[in-house]
Amino acid sequence: MAFPPVRRAIVSVSDKSNLAEFARGLSAKGVEIFSTGGTRAFLEKEGIAVRDVAQYTGFPEMMDGRVKTLHPKIYGGILCRHDHAEDMRALDEHGILTFELVVVNLYPFAATVAKPGVTEAEAIENIDIGGPSMVRAAAKNFAFTTIATSPRQYPEILEQITQSGGTTLDLRKRLAAEAFAHTAHYDRAIAEYFAGQTAEGPFPSTATLTYVRKEVLRYGENPHQAAALYACPESRPGNVVSAQQLHGKELSYNNLLDMESALAIVRGFTEPAAAVIKHNNPCGAAVDESLCEALRKALAGDPVSAFGSVLAVNRVVDLATAEVLCEPGLFVEAIVAPDFEPQALEALTTRPKWKANVRLMKVGAIDSPEPWAYRFLEGGMLMQEADVLPDPESQWRVVTQAAPTEEQLRELRFAWAIVRHIKSNAIAVCKNRMLLGAGAGQMSRVDSTEIAVKKAGDRAAGAVLASDAFFPFPDSVELAAKSGIAALIQPGGSRADDDVIAACNRLGLSMVFTGRRHFKH
Repeated sequence: MAFPPVRRAIVSVSDKSNLAEFARGLSAKGVEIFSTGGTRAFLEKEGIAVRDVAQYTGFPEMMDGRVKTLHPKIYGGILCRHDHAEDMRALDEHGILTFELVVVNLYPFAATVAKPGVTEAEAIENIDIGGPSMVRAAAKNFAFTTIATSPRQYPEILEQITQSGGTTLDLRKRLAAEAFAHTAHYDRAIAEYFAGQTAEGPFPSTATLTYVRKEVLRYGENPHQAAALYACPESRPGNVVSAQQLHGKELSYNNLLDMESALAIVRGFTEPAAAVIKHNNPCGAAVDESLCEALRKALAGDPVSAFGSVLAVNRVVDLATAEVLCEPGLFVEAIVAPDFEPQALEALTTRPKWKANVRLMKVGAIDSPEPWAYRFLEGGMLMQEADVLPDPESQWRVVTQAAPTEEQLRELRFAWAIVRHIKSNAIAVCKNRMLLGAGAGQMSRVDSTEIAVKKAGDRAAGAVLASDAFFPFPDSVELAAKSGIAALIQPGGSRADDDVIAACNRLGLSMVFTGRRHFKH
C-alpha cells in the first residue's frame, strides 16, 4: 500500500547525476519541489519548477551557506507522523507543510580530503550539517517519509510514485536502512580524518570500516558455509571486487580469493606478466616481451596444477593471448585482466569447451595497489602497511665468493618478486623469468625447498632459488645445489648465516642477501 501520497519533496544534493530526469518526473506527477542554493539553480536551469526553501521558511541562507535548512518548517514537515492528530494540529498552527520525499546526498568530504594539499579549513567546510540531519530525520520517519540518498535509487522511487502516487512501506524501510548506512559512512570518514590529524604515527586511535553488500555468493569456502561479498566504497579501482564480469557463471568465494592473489602478482610487473593461481598459491608465473608468451610460460610452469586454475594478466587480452587459452586440454575457472579486445572476447566465449562457465573479469587499470592490509581476528582486527613496494636493490649484498652473472641477477629479481606472493615458508625456483616450482606453507623451509625443486625437476639445472625468509640451516642450500640451482636470494639474518654462506662457497653457488623478508601468512 502506498501511504501517504507524495505531495512535496525537498531536494538538496551535491551529486546531481540523473537529478534533472528524476525531478522532471516528479513534477509531471504533481509533486511540488523545494530546494536550496546550487541545487535550486540547477533545477531552474533545467526548466523545472522549484520553490526556494529560504522563501518558504522566511529565513535567508546565511554564514556562507552553513545555515540553510536547519528550521522547524523543514524538520516539522519531514518528521510529522501523519496518523498523530497532535502532530498534524502543530503543522496547521505553525503553517508547516509536509514533505513526503527527501532527496539529499552530502558534501563530498572524502573526495575533498583525498586531494593533495587540502587544507584543514577546506576539509571543515565540506562537513555537511543540514544534509545528514535531513537524511536522519527522513529515515527515522520512514513510516511516512521516503528518503533518497543516491541517484541509483531514483528510478524505483519514481516508478512507484508514477504508478500509485506514493511509495510502499517496504521501499521506505529499505531506503531508511541505506540512509543510516550512508550517514554512518560519512561520519566515519570525518572521524578518521580528524583521528589522522591528531594521531601519533599512521594508525588512528579508532578504525571503523564500512562495507556495502555487493552480492550473496553461492556458498563459502565449502558448500555448507553461507557467504557474501562486500565492497569498500573508498577502495581504489582496479580490484576484483569492483571488476566487471563480462562472461561466465557466478563467482564463488574461492574464485575471489584466487583472483585477488593472481592480480597481486601481475600488478607488480611493468613487463607483460601472467600468473596462475591454484588454492591461493602461484603454480605458474612469468614475464616476457609479449603477453601471449608470458601466459604460455606461466601455464607451462606446472601444467598439471594449472588445470582448473585462476589466471591474471597485466595487459589487455589480445587475440594471440586468447589463442593460447583456447588450446586443447586447458581448463581455467577465471581470467582477470585490465580488459579484453573484442576478438579475444569472442574467441574465449565461443571456442573452448568450457566457454559457458569461464569467468572473464575486466578490472581496468591495476597500477595502484591499496597501501593498507587488514586481517580480521575473532574479537578484533590487524592493520598493517601492505607489502606492495619493491625492495631497494641498493641494500642487496652479494655475500658469497661467486657473484651472480648479469643474467642470473635478472632471474633473481624475478624470483624475489614472485616469492613474496607464496605462502610462508616460501621457496620459488625460477628460470627464464618463469616460475618452475613453488614450495608453500610448509612447517620447515627444507620441506618447501624439496617441494619446489621436485616441481621444477630437470629444469632446475641452472635456475635460481628465492626464499622469503632466511635459511636457518645449510640443508636447503645443499638440496638446491644437488638439484642444479646456480644462484640464491634470501633476506639473511640467521644465526647460521656464516654456515649457509660457507655451504654456498663450498658448492660454488652465488647468493644475495636482500636485508628484507616477505612472510605471507
